Amino acid sequence: MCGRFAQVQTRADYLDYLASELEYADALDTVPIGRYNVAPGTHVLLINQRDTQLHMDPVLWGYGPNWWLEMKRQPVINARVETAANSRMFKPLWEHGRMLVAADGWYEWKKSPDDPKKKQPYFIHADEPIFFAAISRFHTKEAEQHDDGFVIVTAASDSGLLNIHDRRPVVLPPAAAREWLNPDTSSARAEELATSGAMHADNFAWHPVSKEVGSTHNNSIKLMERLNKNIV
Repeated sequence: MCGRFAQVQTRADYLDYLASELEYADALDTVPIGRYNVAPGTHVLLINQRDTQLHMDPVLWGYGPNWWLEMKRQPVINARVETAANSRMFKPLWEHGRMLVAADGWYEWKKSPDDPKKKQPYFIHADEPIFFAAISRFHTKEAEQHDDGFVIVTAASDSGLLNIHDRRPVVLPPAAAREWLNPDTSSARAEELATSGAMHADNFAWHPVSKEVGSTHNNSIKLMERLNKNIV
C-alpha cells in the first residue's frame, strides 16, 4: 500500500476541509479534479506550504534519488513511517519536503483465502476528504529536476483494515495535516504526527469494487461504487 487512490473533488473542496488560515496562492476554480483511479508514474496535485501560502502543484508519484537510479532500481511509491525519517533515501524529504495528498479514498486488493492468485479490490474511504502524509523532492515547474517526485507515507494496518491489507496510508486529520505541512514543524514532531496523530481504522469504511480499477485506462465514478454482489 498505497498503490491506487481517488482524487475527485475540486481544489476548493479539499482546501475548505483543511481549514488552513493561510492564503491559497493560486486561483480556485469549481472544476472537479475527477481522477477516480490515480496510479503511480503520473503527476498528482499535492498540497504544500511555501512561506506563508498554500499551493497545489503536480508532482510525479514515484521517487528515487540519483544514487538509487544509478543502480538501475525503479522509483518507489511508498515510504514506511517506521523508518522514513532516518533513512538514507527519505530523510532529506522528511525534513524539507512534507506535503499532503488530498484524496477521497484508496484502493486495496484482498487475496482470496482459497486462491492467493485471485484478488478482490476494495475501496476504503471516510465520510469526508482525507489527507495522506507525503514526502517529496520538489521544485517548481520552472526549476523541475529529473529526480523530483513523491511517496506516500504508510503504516501498519490496524483493526478491520488488517483484513484487507497489512499496510495503509498515514491519513492525517485537518489539524495534524496543517502542522505536518508547516516548514517550522521539526522532524521529530512530524514523526509524532505520523504515528500517534494519524486517523484510526475505525474512521474508515470499505466495500468491494469492480476489478476494472485494475486498469489505468478506466476512470469513472463507477470504480468507487460498491460491487453488486455478496463479498465478505
